[in-house]
Amino acid sequence: MTDLAADLDLARRIADAADTVTLGGFGAVDLQVDRKPDRTPVTDADVACEDEVRRLLTAERPDDAVLGEERGGPTETPDGGRSWIVDPIDGTKNFSRGVPVFATLLALVSEGSPSVGVVSAPALGRRWWAARGLGAFTSDVARGIDAAPIAVSGVAELADAYVSTTDLEYWRSIGAQDRWLALTRQTWESRAFGDFFHHVLVAEGLLDAAVEPGASAWDLAAPAVVVREAGGRLTDFAGADRIDAGEALTTNGRLHDAVLGIVGR
Repeated sequence: MTDLAADLDLARRIADAADTVTLGGFGAVDLQVDRKPDRTPVTDADVACEDEVRRLLTAERPDDAVLGEERGGPTETPDGGRSWIVDPIDGTKNFSRGVPVFATLLALVSEGSPSVGVVSAPALGRRWWAARGLGAFTSDVARGIDAAPIAVSGVAELADAYVSTTDLEYWRSIGAQDRWLALTRQTWESRAFGDFFHHVLVAEGLLDAAVEPGASAWDLAAPAVVVREAGGRLTDFAGADRIDAGEALTTNGRLHDAVLGIVGR
C-alpha cells in the first residue's frame, strides 16, 4: 500500500467514527446550538465530532498538524510537513434543522496541496473519497454501491450546463449578485444545493459547475481532491488552484474558463 493509499484508508476509517458521532446527534431533541462571531451556527455535535477526529489522528499520525473549523490549529502546513484539515459538520444549518444534507470533510494537505479527501454524508448514506493519482470514488447505501469510480460530465457548452451556488443573499451581501444571475441566463438550469453537496455532484457528473462565493479551506480541501481526481477543476475566482481564497469555482474542466469569464474577478 502506497503512503497516500494508507492515508486514504485511515481517513475513511476516521470518517466511519465521525459518522457515528454525527448520526448520534442528528435529530436529537437536546441538541445544543450556539452562534459563532460570524453568526453561523455550531452545535455540540460539531465539537464532539472534531474532537473524535483529532483523537484518532493524534493516535495514528502524531507528527501531523491538524486544522479544524471548531478547534482551530495552524493555518499553514509546516515546511515539508503534512496537515489534516477537518470540517466536522459541513452543512450545520441543515443538521440543526433535521435536513439530512450534511457531511464530515477530512483532507490531508501534503507537498503543498490537498492530496487525500473524504466527504462523508451519513444521513444520505453517501460518501465520496479520493487521493492524488488514485482516482475518485463514491458509495451509496441505498443503491448497494460500496465503491464506484466517478467522473465529471462531458458538457462543453454553457447553454447545456446545470449549475449550482449557495444562498443568493450572500451574493447580494458582497454586491455581486449580477454575476451569478448573468451565469444563470446563459446556462440550462440553476439550483442552490450549496455546501459540500454541489461540489461532489460536479465530481459525479450530475452538475457541471458549482460557484461558491464564500468558503473556507476546511469547506474546500476534501472536495478539491475528489473533484480533481474525477477530472474536474476547483479554483478561486481568479482561476488559481487554491482553497484559501474564501471562494471557489468547481467545474467539469471543460466549462471552467467560460464560467470564470462571467463570475470571475
